[in-house]
Amino acid sequence: QVRLVESGGGLVQAGGSLRLSCAASGNIVSINTMGWYRQAPGKQRELVAAMTSGGSTDYAASVKGRFTISRDNAKKAVYLQMNSLIPEDTAVYYCNAGGVYVPTGYYGMECWGKGTLVTVSS
Repeated sequence: QVRLVESGGGLVQAGGSLRLSCAASGNIVSINTMGWYRQAPGKQRELVAAMTSGGSTDYAASVKGRFTISRDNAKKAVYLQMNSLIPEDTAVYYCNAGGVYVPTGYYGMECWGKGTLVTVSS
């Protein structure tokens, strides 16, 4: 079974920074894409940033220039450095892994963490 565990959320003032971490565990051979989504109260879950194992990245327009995603493929971990936070960034942030391979082959489903809450006060 593949599990994702996030850490690093919390309360921060506007203009501050936070760093989120996510580690995958289980009998994993490789992970194609790891990323972060967020869901604010009353809103749909949205992509924040994603990164392939080859280093290609994708960012939501609202976070470009403020957030940076990085990965450690050997550790099967993904990170999100969030700078210049604004109240609109307040949400539960979820780690996501897609294209997961285990020793028997393709894992067959996307994997999600339970989420970590980020609250930005004005």
